[in-house]
Amino acid sequence: MSTTGGIKIFSGNANPKLAEEICRQLGCDMGRAFAERFSDGEFNFQIDENVRGGDVFIVQPTCPPTDAHVMELLVMLDAFRRSSAERITAVIPYYGYGRSDKKDRPRVPISARLVANLITVAGADRLLTMDLHAAQIQGFFDIPVDHLYSAPVMIGYYQDNPLANLTVVAPDTGGAERARAYAKRLNAELALCDKRREKANVAEVMNVVGDVRGRSCLIVDDMCDTGGSLTKVARALREAGAARIDACFTHPVLSGAAVEQLANSEIEQIIVTNTIPLHDHACELNKIKVLSIAPLLAKAIKSIHEETSVSSLFV
Repeated sequence: MSTTGGIKIFSGNANPKLAEEICRQLGCDMGRAFAERFSDGEFNFQIDENVRGGDVFIVQPTCPPTDAHVMELLVMLDAFRRSSAERITAVIPYYGYGRSDKKDRPRVPISARLVANLITVAGADRLLTMDLHAAQIQGFFDIPVDHLYSAPVMIGYYQDNPLANLTVVAPDTGGAERARAYAKRLNAELALCDKRREKANVAEVMNVVGDVRGRSCLIVDDMCDTGGSLTKVARALREAGAARIDACFTHPVLSGAAVEQLANSEIEQIIVTNTIPLHDHACELNKIKVLSIAPLLAKAIKSIHEETSVSSLFV
């Protein structure tokens, strides 16, 4: 059997360019399907080829507009299940609703679990995702989950483009483990910011733990939504004497006034990946450089299809 024999890759409307790049990496054609919307906004989907007995991979990050892209994914999963695909893997590079992973206030939902239930019931046999906001979300699924990290791509970039006197910075205590892994691989120092969040999408940096005076600082995070936390961390680092401030994060959500905040921030360069397509306004921000995670996802898809280990892709 050829290395891509039997693989069928389809895409929703969330990030078709990423799906096309994955297909190029694997040397296979994109699956043919009809994906439009009725005049009332309902998603209309039909598979235009035989998928009976096929190993199907649906590439659909649930990025903004999140509700629409989640619904697209569910409809596609149902279509492939009813078309007798042998196995259906939901490839969700960015998992929307991932921040609602616990009941930390009275009378709130655990939306990350709800979405996991929906994906499973709709027909997914397996999940391939990247840099979940909370690792425990893997346990919300009753199907196998392959959780990849963008770290190999990010670290490779900074190994090829090193920053002098580097200190890797965790923007909060929850990101300390991720920052420690980067610091170890880049032979860098480690610092973190103590942050208190008053309410959703509003953060206040209290102080910097670690000596960053005169050093190049790299803020490492999984995502950036409004940019409030990131810009406040950068301001705190500058006040603590940092000579240069860069940032890298996997998922460039960049909603609201995020682009303006980052443009006016102390950050000199921002490295992101293409798990989410940059919206037009974000593309105008010349600080941003996009790295592709398509080769990493393609390797994972090939390993899943051939039933070989995916662990070599984990960091």
